Amino acid sequence: MKVCIVRALIVISCLLVSCGQTALCRLSVSKDSSIRRGSDTIEMFTLVNASGMCVKVTNYAASLTDVSVPDKQGHFEHVVLGFDSLECYLGRHPKLGATVGRFANRIKNAEFRLNGQTYHLEKNSKGHFIHGGTNGFNHRIFKTDTFYVVKDTAVVVFKYRSVHLEGGFPGNLELSMAYKLTDHNEIVLEYTATTDKPTIVNLTNHSYFNLAGCKRNVLNHIYRIYADSITPVDSMGIPTGDLMSVAGTVYDFTSSQSVEKRVQKMGKGYDVNYKLNKFPNSLELAAIVVEPVSGRVLKAYTTEPGMQFYIPNSNMDYLVGHAGRKYGKYYGFCLEMQHFPDAPNNPQFPATSLLPGEIYRQVTIYKFETISE
Repeated sequence: MKVCIVRALIVISCLLVSCGQTALCRLSVSKDSSIRRGSDTIEMFTLVNASGMCVKVTNYAASLTDVSVPDKQGHFEHVVLGFDSLECYLGRHPKLGATVGRFANRIKNAEFRLNGQTYHLEKNSKGHFIHGGTNGFNHRIFKTDTFYVVKDTAVVVFKYRSVHLEGGFPGNLELSMAYKLTDHNEIVLEYTATTDKPTIVNLTNHSYFNLAGCKRNVLNHIYRIYADSITPVDSMGIPTGDLMSVAGTVYDFTSSQSVEKRVQKMGKGYDVNYKLNKFPNSLELAAIVVEPVSGRVLKAYTTEPGMQFYIPNSNMDYLVGHAGRKYGKYYGFCLEMQHFPDAPNNPQFPATSLLPGEIYRQVTIYKFETISE
């Protein structure tokens, strides 16, 4: 009986840590809640590390739903936009935390050629294709494969089988997507995929970060992006196929910059793909974001060649997020690690084709730290 009481107290202390307490906690992962949708079960999992950092994920769209980390004074707050209930993810929202696929970003005229054959996709963005279409991975229920703790890491693995011609894409795609929380305050996203027919693949995560605890907009954040060029786009958001230097432009984050004055000058947010300064397939630093008031720091690493930097201009005040907090305009930023938009129609871009016998691999890491006062 005493053993049961002690175990219960340990679990309770871990949950309190994730809500802002400072007690020590053991690394853990557990199923938090679940709901039924037809014949499918949608589940929420909670991962907690030794310092009390808390991460929640769900098999609905293999989504990252919550991240709670401390500020420089040790106060824990939510730093991604999301909901407290699973039911809310089934409603209207801008892909909060979702895995996006089969192809993230845009494809011109919603078509591409592969091995001499033209494939037609859904025209869900002004005559073009974007983010998997209206029934992309962000609306799919993944299978929960396993969840466990090993050494200094808590792990949840989701899997999904995208059948031949789902969304217009050829090949049966077998996708595995793992979320890992380490005792170093890192969220590791690991994607692997295989196909039985030649196809194209471009996956990303669509989390909206807000290091101010989601209490105000992200315009005061300080951004540093490790990229010297972008893929410029036309009036429809489709890449021209060229690369453009960021030097002297509002896209230049080669040194740390706030976006507030730039956004005021442009009259809109950011939605641009950066060509990262890195070796192909090498896991390297892509961006650093600092929120100066809280002292929170996000360092983002990836094996991908590009990153879509996105601060939406639209007002998100129709969303009621964690702890009943209402979101607003410019309330989140996305660091979407990816291959370049419209890559299948631009052979000069890094290739997105995947052939039978090959393995698609991506690793992206979001690491949280604080700056000293």
